[in-house]
Amino acid sequence: MTTREQDRLDAVEERVDNLIDRFAAVVGLVIGLVLTAVALSDETAGTWAWMGSLSAVALVWIWLFSVRQPVPARIPWLGAVYVVGLIVLMAALTWFSPFFAFMTIGAYGHAACYLHGNWRFPAIAAAAACAAFSQMGGRLALPWSAGWLGGMIALLIGNSLIAGGFVWFSTMSAQQTVRRKKMIADLERANAELEAALAENVQLHAQLVVRAREAGVQDERTRMAREIHDTIAQGLTGIVTQLEAADAAADDADVRDRMRIARGLARESLTEARRSVDALRPEPLEDAQLPEALGDLVDRWSETTGIQVRRETTGATRPLLPDVEVALFRVAQEALANVAKHSDATTVGITLSYMDDVVVLDVRDDGRGFDLPDRAGGGFGLTAMEQRVHRVSGRLTVESAPGEGTALSASVPAIPAEMPS
Repeated sequence: MTTREQDRLDAVEERVDNLIDRFAAVVGLVIGLVLTAVALSDETAGTWAWMGSLSAVALVWIWLFSVRQPVPARIPWLGAVYVVGLIVLMAALTWFSPFFAFMTIGAYGHAACYLHGNWRFPAIAAAAACAAFSQMGGRLALPWSAGWLGGMIALLIGNSLIAGGFVWFSTMSAQQTVRRKKMIADLERANAELEAALAENVQLHAQLVVRAREAGVQDERTRMAREIHDTIAQGLTGIVTQLEAADAAADDADVRDRMRIARGLARESLTEARRSVDALRPEPLEDAQLPEALGDLVDRWSETTGIQVRRETTGATRPLLPDVEVALFRVAQEALANVAKHSDATTVGITLSYMDDVVVLDVRDDGRGFDLPDRAGGGFGLTAMEQRVHRVSGRLTVESAPGEGTALSASVPAIPAEMPS
């Protein structure tokens, strides 16, 4: 059941309860009048005058305290006054006609509704006495015998127990309903707060990735600037120097020698430039998704090294943020290079796993392994891989021991390609 349907049912239940609370005593009074008029039409004029007057007073009493809105009887002390007056009027009317005991329809409910604590039960007992008096025939059963009195007492006890039990259970049910509604409201509020927190976490995570990406871009710019300064710029400076020397040389052999050196420096600078460009987004990812790019990389690597590779992709593949795909591709590239250079492995397993919120790359080999505490001096390039993964808010773990191979796992957030950067 949806929340809207539950609210609608609660509203209907509240309206019905409100109508019963307001008009139950009036209905009982009207039923008593009608039955009295039919069954006791031969009563004396004086008796009818008393019943008519008391009925009018009871109707006004009920209307003043229970029918009109807002209901005055809901004020604790006015509720007590109202219930006492209602029972007194009902008792007087029941004396003249047992049919007025139908007013207990409202008296029981009003005692439970407008009185508090244990005060409800004396009022219920008084209303039960009116009902028992009516059930035994009232004054119409005169003269009363001992059996009549015994039946009156038995009915009084039975009516009190039944009405009191009904009121007790209805009160407990009402309290449980209130607690249930409060619990539902608390759960809905908690769910709303949880959804807001999750949405905020997603936003913060996206911001974290963006900041990490910006930091990575700045690091890459610094690296590129350093490499350009140390390689390409120095090469170009050397070329300019050699060309100036060739221009000033008088010997053709010297010119040719200077030009040869300049060409060599130009080739070296071009090689360095290409190497720097290759450090950007890998070409295989330009026209293919990550699994296909990794497949091409693995096939070429296996053909070159002669090492057997078992490759597997699990989960629903989907395009990821370019920085995430580049990080995983470079980690796989570096891990395979490490295997070829250092492990003496015969078999490599590489698994790409797409999950709901993360993508995991696992690379395992059956090589000679190494001591993890000594990895910094081993030249395996793990620090560079860790930095790449950390730039996209991921995590890199390595497990290895001498003679037991190496297992590398890179876990990165599965940020979709359409996520704004």
